[in-house]
Amino acid sequence: MSEHRRKAPQPQGGGRAAARRAAQQPAGRRTDSSRRATSESPSVVHDEEPSYGGRAEARRAAQRGGRRRGGGDSSGREGRGREDFGKKRFIDYPRTGKYGFRRWVPSWRLVSGLCLGFLGLMMGAASIAYALVVPPKVLDLAKAQNNVYYWADDTQMVATGGSVNRQEIKYAQIPEAMRNAVISAENKSFETDRGIDPMGIARAFYNMAKGGDTQGGSTITQQYVKNSMLSQEQTLSRKVKELFITLKVGETVKKKDVMEGYLNVSYYGRGASGLQAAARAYYDKDATELDESECAFLATLLKGASYYDPAGAPEVDQVKATAKENTRRAKERWKWILDEEVKDGRLSAAKRATFDEFPMPIQPKKDAKLGGQTGYLVDLATKYFLAHNDQGVTEKELAQGGYEIHTTFKKKQVDQLEKSIKKVYAAKIDPEERPDKDTHVEFGGASVDTATGAIVATYGGQDATEHYTNNADATGAQVGSTFKPFVLAAAMQYGKRDPKLGTEQSASERTLVSPKSIYNGDNKLRINEYNGAVWLNDDGNEWLQTNDGDKDYGDISLRYAMQESANSPYVQLGMDVGTDKVKQAAIDAGLRDDSYMANSKVPSFSIGTSSPSAIRMAGSYATFATSGKQREPFSVTEVKHEGNVIYQHKTAVKSAFPSIIADNVTDVLKNVVENGTGTPAQLPGRDVAGKTGTTDGNKSAWFVGYTPQLSTAVSMFRMDDDETNKDREFLEMYGTGGEKSIHGASFPAQIWHDYMAEAVKGTKVVKFPKAEPYGDTLWGGGAVSPSPTPSPTPSPSETTEEPESPSPTPSSPSPSPSETCAPLDWECKNNEDGGTTNGNSSGGTTDGTTDGGTDAGTTDGGTDTGTTDGTTDGTTQGEENGRGGIFGGGG
Repeated sequence: MSEHRRKAPQPQGGGRAAARRAAQQPAGRRTDSSRRATSESPSVVHDEEPSYGGRAEARRAAQRGGRRRGGGDSSGREGRGREDFGKKRFIDYPRTGKYGFRRWVPSWRLVSGLCLGFLGLMMGAASIAYALVVPPKVLDLAKAQNNVYYWADDTQMVATGGSVNRQEIKYAQIPEAMRNAVISAENKSFETDRGIDPMGIARAFYNMAKGGDTQGGSTITQQYVKNSMLSQEQTLSRKVKELFITLKVGETVKKKDVMEGYLNVSYYGRGASGLQAAARAYYDKDATELDESECAFLATLLKGASYYDPAGAPEVDQVKATAKENTRRAKERWKWILDEEVKDGRLSAAKRATFDEFPMPIQPKKDAKLGGQTGYLVDLATKYFLAHNDQGVTEKELAQGGYEIHTTFKKKQVDQLEKSIKKVYAAKIDPEERPDKDTHVEFGGASVDTATGAIVATYGGQDATEHYTNNADATGAQVGSTFKPFVLAAAMQYGKRDPKLGTEQSASERTLVSPKSIYNGDNKLRINEYNGAVWLNDDGNEWLQTNDGDKDYGDISLRYAMQESANSPYVQLGMDVGTDKVKQAAIDAGLRDDSYMANSKVPSFSIGTSSPSAIRMAGSYATFATSGKQREPFSVTEVKHEGNVIYQHKTAVKSAFPSIIADNVTDVLKNVVENGTGTPAQLPGRDVAGKTGTTDGNKSAWFVGYTPQLSTAVSMFRMDDDETNKDREFLEMYGTGGEKSIHGASFPAQIWHDYMAEAVKGTKVVKFPKAEPYGDTLWGGGAVSPSPTPSPTPSPSETTEEPESPSPTPSSPSPSPSETCAPLDWECKNNEDGGTTNGNSSGGTTDGTTDGGTDAGTTDGGTDTGTTDGTTDGTTQGEENGRGGIFGGGG
């Protein structure tokens, strides 16, 4: 072939791609290349110009940089690059041929391979774990220790819980009705599943989202494994263990053995582990004797005994675990379980129809070594710890033992409180002589350290093994007039509302009330709304407030009304301030807004229709003793488990009232003890403040009082003899103990005095803070404000001097000291001047003249009651009361 027709050799650099690159180069550069190409032989050009093998490889070469344009360097890197492209790696990561972030993104082959590998490893590990799992043995786990309770001085009170209350029974001894109830309630697929029920878990989530009551997500096998072998902690590792053990148990253990183990190891409350112990604890019978209805109830307890035991567990959850709430929940779930059994074909509809009445269990029984007051103390401490521990210790775990529980109870005080009550029982209560009056008499009591809130003593009943209700806790006994201090505190804290304004009024629109304020104390007083309108109940009837003994007092000060326990002034005061504010003051002081707090929308709320516990009443009065600082009552200081401290009490102090308000309330209550209904509680040489309380129908009586260091509440009531009856009623106490009627000033005050005299013996004598003047003197309830009387304006120096005594009116001569002193008012009796000196200097002239002579003497005494309020509320309060405090004897 001719030379000119021979096709010029193409560059071996990749064809058109290389040509494009050559065309993009500057002209001068192309010229140089051309020269090199024509001056060199084809073989040289072929050896030095890389061969890319097509467009794709040329593209990759271009991405590696411009060095490819000039061919390989002397080190031979170009040659190694071609070798790398051809090498295959088992794990191509970082990825060959990728650049930038793509180089580090794994391929789908790599990801899927890793996932398959990981899954294989997990399956292998699971297989090994499954093979190593050994099904649990219940008998190896029934190892319980004592729980040891200590007095406040760290000496041992009692060791209890030495062994789990469990008696194992065989599958044949378990009633078929119990098995059916548990399966319908807990795990419908129990007889067919392999220990795990994915559909049950999904169903539980679905029904939980709907808010319905249903089975849990755990199967009976899972619960058996958890209760018999594992702890109750909610950790991932425990859940994994539970899963593997459950699968192994589901495959290797017979269903009847799982059911037998589950019912033998489960906790039913009341210290009972296992069905046999539960049957004894709740129905006092063997498990084999249980009927379908009773079995349905016991199955209910497996959901949580603390919230389904009709006896209640208020210290676990004061709002949700009361006897009333627990009974309601138990009835609902009991009914639901029976209905589910019918749906599942495990109970006939005809048989179900015969169970229309809830099988109410008996009251809890106490261990013999928990007799006397010990059982009540252990019960209080146990419930307090369960409700307040941060470790999540459950009732079941505590029942297994091994805990040291250090309480606040002082043995000397506990013994003294019991002794004081037994003294009254022995001397006054005689069921044989007065069977219709003295049977079923009950006392309750609690004593609280004002500085800390520690409960130092309680009285729960004559014997915890015989009387199951703890009378120191809430019993339903109304507190009566011991509620009035909260009304006074509310009046001073929030103030009286302006009749011209709406219901909700700001603090600036209200008028703060002084204890010197005058209110109508008439019997059968018509109670008005704060704006003067007559208060009407839902039936359209007005409220006429009566006083004890139907006594008329006329216009009297709030201080004197507290002293004599007159009802009508405080009922009307509560309406003027707002019963919602009265309720708030009671809560601020330490009472709880729970089922024992009465309806606050009626006038009688202010005179004690609520029924808080003796513990709460003692704690709330302690708030006044400490100038308005509120501390929650508590019964446990520390708990240890296996030598480690797992709980320590921390006192939280809240400011309930300004000190000037609390100190004024204390001063008014101190006057009650010195000159009023509380005189039997006087402790010579010590400051005492307190209040008596009696309810309508004479169905309960209280005395609550305090010294600066110790606050104590004592209650007395009668109830019918069937303690298992949740609807039992309080009985009247007319004639009880040989008394015409029972008042707070009778047996409760006597018990309080005898106990406190010993409890404070040897302690430092402390005085209450002086009460400073506070608030405005108002007239309410129809009391008429006196016309201003011209009087010379005293100079500043004159205001501190003793004012001149008022001249007695002919119709109300000044009483002699012997006539004005109370029987136990030793300070009054030892005062030679009686009314003149102490009455005048402590308020006889100032408040005797102002409140008595001017307010009550002239207007109220002269116009309304002359002798009674002119003398009693003026002269008598000023002179008779003697050391009446800064506001005088009665005003």
